[in-house]
Formats: sequence, C-alpha cells, structure tokens
Amino acid sequence: MKTVLLTLSYDGTDFCGWQRQGDCQTGHVRTVQEELEKVLEIVLKKKVTACGSGRTDSGVHAMGQAVTFVSPIDSIPEEKYIPALNSLLPHDIRIMSAKFVQPDFHARFSATSRSYRYFIYCGKTPPANEMRFVWPIFRYPDLDKLNRMCSCLHGELDCTTFSAAGDLSPSKCRYIDYARFFMDGEKLVFEISANAFLWRMVRSITGTLIQAEQKKKPDEYFSEILAAKNRKLAGPTAPSTGLFLWNVSFDGVRRGPSSV
Repeated sequence: MKTVLLTLSYDGTDFCGWQRQGDCQTGHVRTVQEELEKVLEIVLKKKVTACGSGRTDSGVHAMGQAVTFVSPIDSIPEEKYIPALNSLLPHDIRIMSAKFVQPDFHARFSATSRSYRYFIYCGKTPPANEMRFVWPIFRYPDLDKLNRMCSCLHGELDCTTFSAAGDLSPSKCRYIDYARFFMDGEKLVFEISANAFLWRMVRSITGTLIQAEQKKKPDEYFSEILAAKNRKLAGPTAPSTGLFLWNVSFDGVRRGPSSV
C-alpha cells in the first residue's frame, strides 16, 4: 500500500465545493471530492477516500489543492497517476502532480499553511474567458492604501469579525503569515497565507477591504474592526468567483489544531 499526494487544480464554478455531500439546496450535486473518488475507484478497482487539505466552498477554485489517498496497488509508478486520472476526470479537474509520501502523511493534518489568492478585475470589462475567475469592480483602487490597511493581518489573531454565521469552529483564532495586494495586469490580486481559515473568511476580508478603500476610510479602520471581534462590522462578502486556493505548504511549524 502506498500513500499518494496529489496536487489538483479545478474550476469550482460548477461544483458545490470540495467536500462530498448528499445535497446542496436540493437534489444531488457535484463535488470535487466525489468526482475524484469515482475515478480513483475505476483506476484502483477499490473504493478509497481522498482527503483534501481544506474544504473550498461552492464556486471557489483551486490551483494547488493538496489531496492524499492510500493506494492498494504498489505497482503503479507515482508519475503514472497523472495521465491515468486525467484521462477519466472531467475537464474542470486536473491532476498537476503526484508523488509517494510517508504512510502517516495527511493532506489536512500535515499541512503547515495554506495560501489563497483573490482576483479582482479593475478594467472596464473582463474578457469572456476571465468572467468565471474574477470579481469585476470597474475601477482601480488605491494599492498603497489597501496594503496599509491589511498590514495588521499578521501573527495570531482573533478573526471573529470575518467569520460567517453558522461557522462552528471552536476557536476563531488563526495564525496569519502575511497578507498583501499587488497588480497583475488589469487584475488586482489579494494574497493571504495562514495556518487555517474560517468559513468564508478570505472573501469577507477581501470585500471589507475593498469597501473600506472605496469609502476612503482611515488606514486604521480595518485594524479597529478586526480588534472589535464583531462580525456585524464587516463589509460585504466578495463573490466566490475570484477566489483560488493557491498553494498548500508542508514545511515549517504547524501551529495549533486544524479547523479546516
């Protein structure tokens, strides 16, 4: 038996998130985990569980979702998993890499940090091929101001202000490595890395910062509402279209119990 680590990219538009589930609103729905497990069963001739590093929500994409599973077949070389699985998966899921890891390695519990990128289109009209992957705002925000406001997102923080109603996490504290904005052509990118994230936390932070900058709030406004630990003070939640799970790291120190 071999433990295999996969790196997945997927277009989350037509998925009800990563996690397998019975329904989403009404009836059966597609999830990334279920689609992957169906294909793994075909290749391995046995049902296996695919464990993701985190549960991306409905409509959220991934460039670097980490997934582990235990293969009952030792004879398959690690590099063969990529073409074997991609030949059977739907086109909105791709296996980008595959490698053998230690038996106790786990995509969720071995991860030390996750990074997300949120893409905001600042030009007049996004091209058609970008529409599923950006949030169009039709203006160019003040980049320096956004970075001054989000500079407080570092270290262990109580993120209650940016938690969603219904989030059952026992602790709202997360260790944030960094947060920053930068331009990539017509796109404004918000990148944030942390040990773990609350449900819809990145989208809540993004929407709050963009609204605060547009309303010309003082630079300390964002840090003040973060310190207030009151989710009623948060701004609008940015749409899921622009959000990508960008990378999962397994190096460094793992801080605290995972809540993802």
